[in-house]
Amino acid sequence: MSTDLTARTPAPAPPGKSGSAAGGGLLRLVLAGLRRNMRQYGMLIALGLIVALFAVWTDGDLLLPRNVSNLVLQNSYILILAIGMMLVIIAGHIDLSVGSLTAFVGAFAAVLTVQHDVPWPVAVVLCLMMGALAGAVQGFLIAYGGIPSFIVTLAGMLIFRGLTEILLEGRTLGPFPGGLQDLGNGFLPEAGPNTNYHNITLLLGLALIVFAVLQEVRDRRRQQEFSLDVVPRNLFLLKLVAISAAILVVTMLLASYKGAPIILLVLGVLVVGYGYVMRNAVFGRHIYAIGGNLPAAKLSGIRDKKVTFLVFLNMGALAALAGLAIAARLNAASPKAGLNYELEAIASAFIGGASMSGGVGTVLGAIIGGLVLGVLNNGMNLLSVGSDWQLVIKGLALLAAVGFDVWNKRKVGS
Repeated sequence: MSTDLTARTPAPAPPGKSGSAAGGGLLRLVLAGLRRNMRQYGMLIALGLIVALFAVWTDGDLLLPRNVSNLVLQNSYILILAIGMMLVIIAGHIDLSVGSLTAFVGAFAAVLTVQHDVPWPVAVVLCLMMGALAGAVQGFLIAYGGIPSFIVTLAGMLIFRGLTEILLEGRTLGPFPGGLQDLGNGFLPEAGPNTNYHNITLLLGLALIVFAVLQEVRDRRRQQEFSLDVVPRNLFLLKLVAISAAILVVTMLLASYKGAPIILLVLGVLVVGYGYVMRNAVFGRHIYAIGGNLPAAKLSGIRDKKVTFLVFLNMGALAALAGLAIAARLNAASPKAGLNYELEAIASAFIGGASMSGGVGTVLGAIIGGLVLGVLNNGMNLLSVGSDWQLVIKGLALLAAVGFDVWNKRKVGS
């Protein structure tokens, strides 16, 4: 029996076509991956575009090392609040009191250190405990008292603002001890040989790149082990390159000025810690569960009241940390501090991918949302845009982000 081998042999590709076909296939694969993961990468792409636009419009001033450092210092407290607010919103609640609570904790710190000469480390611990206590009281009323979070935290906003006025007696109080000032304005010390860069910052940046890459690889392997959908391999490699490049650029910019701010290290620890809790810990899974489907979470045996209580206790502690950071940066406590901080934190969470219905959001998303607002603020200030138009632009950015989220949900549902 004869066999027609020619019928089974594929025809050779025309010369010069195979490379372009492969390139086109890779591009289609990347675009398809982006479409499937638009919720995850949409705001990250938007952040990159905003940075690029303002870098061009400001003739590169946005990306000057000194300005990048100031950008971190100016927005650190909002990013801290955004982390806690993201957890609150994922759980299906809202917190309107965080701005007033930051002002109250700053005033409390000033009274302790300036008027009563309490050592600043002791004052920091007491302030964090005070913030946690305030959050616990609100959390108890919401979880066990059954009062809506909107009402409780609205009352808290008024109460803490009034207590701030009482503590400060309507005046600004300062300055703070040097050690506490470093929390808001300090940088890591110099060490090692003279390389024209901040050596410790360089080492931390390289360590962060290694950690981020290993974490991404580990998460991908775990998803594959559980037969979950993962992004295509080429898109995943592109993601690793983009993450490493972004960290390297920021590291070099900070290292060429004064190095990494101390508050950036605090923020980094928070991002890593809370990211782990929300991805891997039982408590994080319970937060997603009660925000996504409360009746089902109750039937599953989740103690929803306890989780809600702890979420607000955590929000109070983070608000206290943010209050210490902003008071240390300003080197004084003011009755007017913290105005609209709650709105900035809420906007950061929603821009970063949170859902009004709860159950959706990530810690990294909150950071991206806060950075979007921070870059907008900083870029518009460099361009001398009036405060009135700044409010309009930030409002439109929030509306666009939430509108994109709604559109994406409808598209996925259809």
